Amino acid sequence: MKRSLVLALLVLLLSGCSGNWGWYVVNPTTPSGWTNLKFMASGAYYTLGMSITAILMSVVVGLLVAIPGLSQRRSWRLFNRTYVEIVRSVPVLVLILWVYYGLPALSGITLTVFWAGVLALALSDSAFQAEIFRAGIQSINRGQYEAAQSISLNYRDTMRYVILPQAIRRILPALGNQLVYMLKMSSLVSVIGMQELTRKANELVVSEYRPLEIYTILVLEYLVLILIVSAGVRWLERRLNARDT
Repeated sequence: MKRSLVLALLVLLLSGCSGNWGWYVVNPTTPSGWTNLKFMASGAYYTLGMSITAILMSVVVGLLVAIPGLSQRRSWRLFNRTYVEIVRSVPVLVLILWVYYGLPALSGITLTVFWAGVLALALSDSAFQAEIFRAGIQSINRGQYEAAQSISLNYRDTMRYVILPQAIRRILPALGNQLVYMLKMSSLVSVIGMQELTRKANELVVSEYRPLEIYTILVLEYLVLILIVSAGVRWLERRLNARDT
C-alpha cells in the first residue's frame, strides 16, 4: 500500500513536469531541475545525523530518568515526575529557541546550530523516553527479579542482564515511533538556520518561487525516510522475536 502511494505520487509528479504548474524546477531530466533536487537532498545528511544523535542521547537520558521513577523512595519518584512533567510541557519549537538563544546567555556556552538542535530535541524526547522505559520495566513479571536475586545478582546486574533486555524488546515499537517523531520534529530546527531538508526547501522556494512543487518534493523526502526507518524497526523486531523462539 505504501509503495503504491509513493509510486502514484511520483507518477503524478513526473507527469506534470511541464506546463503551467512549474514542475520543471524539480524535473530530474533537466540540468536546473537535477541541481535543485540535489540541493534539496543534501539536507538529508543533517536531518538523519541530527535525528539519530538526538534519539541516542534521549534514550540514555530517558533511561536514567526512568530508573528513579521505579524507586521506593518518594524523593526519587518526585524527581522523575518533576522532570517528565516540566520537559513534556514545553513545546519543541520553544525549547529549540531557548537552547540556541537562551542557554548561551545563561551558561556562557556557545553551541553550534547542529548541537543546539540535537540538545533541544534530545531533551524534549527524553521525557517521553523515560515514560516508555518506566512502563516497559514495570511490565516485566516480578518473578524475573526474584530469579535474579536467587542467583545473587545485584540491582545493577539484574537490570542489565535480566530486566532491560526483556523490556527493550517490548518497547521497541514505541522507540521506533519516537525515532519517526524525531525525524519529523527535526524540521523545526530550520528556524535557527540548520541546513536540513526543510531549510533547503525554504531556501529554494525563495529563489524559485514554486512552493507547491518544491514542498511536494519535501513531503516525498520525509515519506521515503520514514518508510525506510519503519521498515528497519520492523526488521529488528523480527530479528529479536526470531532469537527468542
